[in-house]
Amino acid sequence: MGNLTRFGVSLDTDLLMAFDELCADKGYTNRSEAIRDLLRASIAEAKWGASGEGGGTLTLVYDHHKHDLARRLMTLQHDDHDIIVTTMHLHLDHSNCLEVLVLRGNCKRVLALAQKLISCRGVKYGVFNPAPNGEDLV
Repeated sequence: MGNLTRFGVSLDTDLLMAFDELCADKGYTNRSEAIRDLLRASIAEAKWGASGEGGGTLTLVYDHHKHDLARRLMTLQHDDHDIIVTTMHLHLDHSNCLEVLVLRGNCKRVLALAQKLISCRGVKYGVFNPAPNGEDLV
């Protein structure tokens, strides 16, 4: 870690109380550590894709009984098989499936595939979490 610099932050009392509660829930011993982690995450997310290459995870929840949905999702995945590193498929209950895909490659293609899968009619939940390259971390 480089030289430390102190700075002041003005916050609404309710926001500070909520932040302190979050810090305690996550096991932070002080606000500074929590703020550093939040800043690192924001900086890494903002830099994601700057090099043109990147990776991340895509999480989907869907009802596999929905007409033709599983086949449509599989077709989209096969169309971009070269940027899918691995997948994991779990049965949450009789109807609902959880699928996690690890993606890596050209950031524009990775985001495009993630958005295509998330926006498929019948997908109940979808979120893409970009993962920073090691060089992007401060």
